[in-house]
Amino acid sequence: MESEDIQQDNVAKIAALFPNCVTEARDEYGHLKKAINFELLKQMLSDSVIDGDEAYEFTWVGKKASIVEANRPIRKTLRPVKEDSVNWDTTENLYIEGDNLEVLKLLQESYLGKVKMIYIDPPYNTGNDFIYNDDFKVSSEEYADGSGEVDEEGNRMFKNTDSNGRFHSDWCSMIYSRLMLSRNLLTEDGAIFISIGDDEEANLIKLCDEIFGEQNFIASICHKARASVSNDRIISENHNHLVFYAKNIDVLYAHHKEIGEDPELRGFDKVDERGRYKLTPVDGPGGARKGNPYYEFLGVTGYWRYSKETMQQKYNQGLIVSTGNNLQQKYYIDQAEKSRKTVTTWWDEDFLTSSATADFIKLMGGKYFDNPKNVNLLLRCLKMITKFDKDAIVLDFFSGSATTAHAVMQFNAEDGGERKFIMVQLPEETDEKSEAFKAGYKNICEIGKERIRRATKKIHEDNPDATFDDGFRVLKLDDTNMKDVYYAAGDYSQDLVSMLESNVKPDRTDLDLLFGCLLDWGLPLSLPYTSETIDGCMVHTYNDGDLIACFDENVPESVIKTIAKRQPLRAVFRDSSFASSPEKINVGEIFKSLAPDTRVKVI
Repeated sequence: MESEDIQQDNVAKIAALFPNCVTEARDEYGHLKKAINFELLKQMLSDSVIDGDEAYEFTWVGKKASIVEANRPIRKTLRPVKEDSVNWDTTENLYIEGDNLEVLKLLQESYLGKVKMIYIDPPYNTGNDFIYNDDFKVSSEEYADGSGEVDEEGNRMFKNTDSNGRFHSDWCSMIYSRLMLSRNLLTEDGAIFISIGDDEEANLIKLCDEIFGEQNFIASICHKARASVSNDRIISENHNHLVFYAKNIDVLYAHHKEIGEDPELRGFDKVDERGRYKLTPVDGPGGARKGNPYYEFLGVTGYWRYSKETMQQKYNQGLIVSTGNNLQQKYYIDQAEKSRKTVTTWWDEDFLTSSATADFIKLMGGKYFDNPKNVNLLLRCLKMITKFDKDAIVLDFFSGSATTAHAVMQFNAEDGGERKFIMVQLPEETDEKSEAFKAGYKNICEIGKERIRRATKKIHEDNPDATFDDGFRVLKLDDTNMKDVYYAAGDYSQDLVSMLESNVKPDRTDLDLLFGCLLDWGLPLSLPYTSETIDGCMVHTYNDGDLIACFDENVPESVIKTIAKRQPLRAVFRDSSFASSPEKINVGEIFKSLAPDTRVKVI
């Protein structure tokens, strides 16, 4: 019930003439809207250079805030969900439910420099995708303009339509902070792949140039994503991009023989005592070439690939054979399997979304997820980066339908690898009208976890002799395990002091406390775990003694001594495990005597 917004109409008219002069800015109420860069407009209308500062930079409204947000500490933890997990005690795979920005913050110590490959498929910002809003715990009233999607718990998703005045700024802010944190997790020879459409590819590359360094850009790979032609556009968009960056391109290139694709294995049809082989030329590359060694060997004169000494050595080993007037060498399949092919920037294989959707429906029994990624696309990325790193950690913090987890297990089944996955996904609620909701999947995490369970069964059926880690440990983001005990001196009262007798929230379990300690100490969350009862107390052992914990009340000295005799690297107890300060002091003395190198912590 308002009159037409003439100012915005004028902005649109100028945009039609000078699209480079349209930007995004905040109005007097702090809301983002489309605006005009008047300095640039003046330059566009001038025939001489207008004075003013210039710098090469990429910026938007909210960039500084996104940097602050990435660096801001949080008081959160990851709580185990054993009942949703598979092979809880032994699996090294993780499925984490929660906002990926907060989860990435919690993983900074435990996985700093340990992730070999990251793959993400973030929202494409087409005008219909929901993206994350990082104004934490906003209320529905604060989104009264209708652009928000906020439930009673403050879930931070909204539809980023291209008419809301903040189309690019919000998307850039959302992805920038997450990429900043993810870079810290990569190994020095690690790499990241980011699936993206045309809408934000240019901005994404500028963002990644800042975060990963322009010199670490490897390629923007174009891959076929659809086979049919869309008639609602001038040119049918049948591709997606895969933006590919290294953590440190010099380190990656030093390992360049390990980066690439498997070679063609056709033609290995000859067999001798060493196995299958084929014959390949030993003359100069592409035929006889000047610059290669020129000499006579076995009656044949020409330019050769190797020196005469090397040729003689290969001949003595039975690797050079004469075929009429030509000399050829035996090239064995085991040599080929250890080599790599250079990858091109155009991938025309079956990475179609339609194929992925059909496979997903066949596996899950229904169309419970829109546009899942193709497993073959992820397998190709994995084989490029982790072919020779069979215990690599692979992270996907926009997990979606968990295609990355599926691909990691598939690759492990094929080559006997022990790669681990970490999936992170916000538990976005499914639409009540969707097939997924009607089938009982209340959020995307439920779909992803079930997809992993079914994928493992299918992989075992297809590879009956394969052994691989087919479990996953589920963790959920939550508030800290500890009560808020930070009060000003004047705020204390007798009632408050009695409330602080236990500094742990009453709904937290031993496992909650254990995993909180793992995060505090920067230990990986995916190592083996066991528990046992010693003299009536529950004792938790993590990774054969990296950490031993007991959170029972009034822990007897016998249990303390048993733990100390095992000489763990770290020992943890609860503050209420001891009735008095002298008992706490006694614990320290016991460990000094029996395990002087153990770090003891009381929470």
